[in-house]
Amino acid sequence: MNKKMRKILTLALVVALIGTTMVSWFLKKKKKKKDTVTIGLSLPTQREERWVRDKETMEAYAKEKGINLLVQVSDADAKLQANQVENLLTQGVDILILAPHDSKSAATLVEKAHDEGVKVISYDRLIMDSDVDLYISFDNIGVGRIQGEYITNKVPQGNYVILSGAPTDNNAKLFKQGAMEYIQPLIDSGKINVVLEQAVDNWEPKNALRLMEQALTKSNNKIDAVLAPNDGTAGGAIEAMAAQGLAGNVPITGQDAQIDAAQRIVKGTQSMTVFKDTRELGKAAIDAALLMAKNDFPNTEGKTVNNNKTDVKSLLLTPFMVDKDNIDKVLIDSGYMQKSQVYK
Repeated sequence: MNKKMRKILTLALVVALIGTTMVSWFLKKKKKKKDTVTIGLSLPTQREERWVRDKETMEAYAKEKGINLLVQVSDADAKLQANQVENLLTQGVDILILAPHDSKSAATLVEKAHDEGVKVISYDRLIMDSDVDLYISFDNIGVGRIQGEYITNKVPQGNYVILSGAPTDNNAKLFKQGAMEYIQPLIDSGKINVVLEQAVDNWEPKNALRLMEQALTKSNNKIDAVLAPNDGTAGGAIEAMAAQGLAGNVPITGQDAQIDAAQRIVKGTQSMTVFKDTRELGKAAIDAALLMAKNDFPNTEGKTVNNNKTDVKSLLLTPFMVDKDNIDKVLIDSGYMQKSQVYK
């Protein structure tokens, strides 16, 4: 074999060795990526206690499961959330769990995720007009029914203030829909007079306070019942009533089982709340994401929720009514709250 042929053979061997090394490295990297699931989590806010609980639960559970969880919080800003989701996608997440600030505009985020081959779980709030892969939440019409049945049993006739959640949140529509199944017939019969019916922008307590002040002025403080969509808005409305010496005299609903709401229930200024165990919701979302990352899918028992484009496969957990009669059993005995927190 001449010198030239030996050089060619040597070069060929080097190239083959490099190629084998690169293939081995690629396969190891691919295997590592497959074994370590990365989930992107986009939350709308941390301003409310319940969303803080969601984040803490999901971070702890993901760690327990050996999942790489990347978390972004948009602070009630749809544009910021869009940027954050795009950032999560560039980091190579396997699955995206998205709790939208704006349920309609978030449809474009689902499209972008799908373009990258990433499936999307709509968390707690349904993403509208999209082909979102899975919806995980509570029975939100059922939440509204709990509120509506409670308040109409307490006050079957009189002057009502009807507040609903943020117009950007499809859940707000569902809550109100459920509540009005009980309230609307009494309005139609003339037993209930609606003094004010208004959505609360961004679910902000300060906005609920302002609306409640308007209702009190309009009715000369003659308000008999308040449908408040969640504990934050209930707190704002109660603050307005307290200024007029009415706190505790006007039945008012709530939702989310926040600590301050539990304290108000014990004190008597808030009538009830709806307990949605976000510990279970957060874990269910992580479990579903893990299955979907492995090309499997959770059992939804045939349940779907329509988002104006398609019937989205849905996991819907059960909500529970909480008032002064069962607060210890539901919130304290379950470990969701400590007795020292509630009876502060």
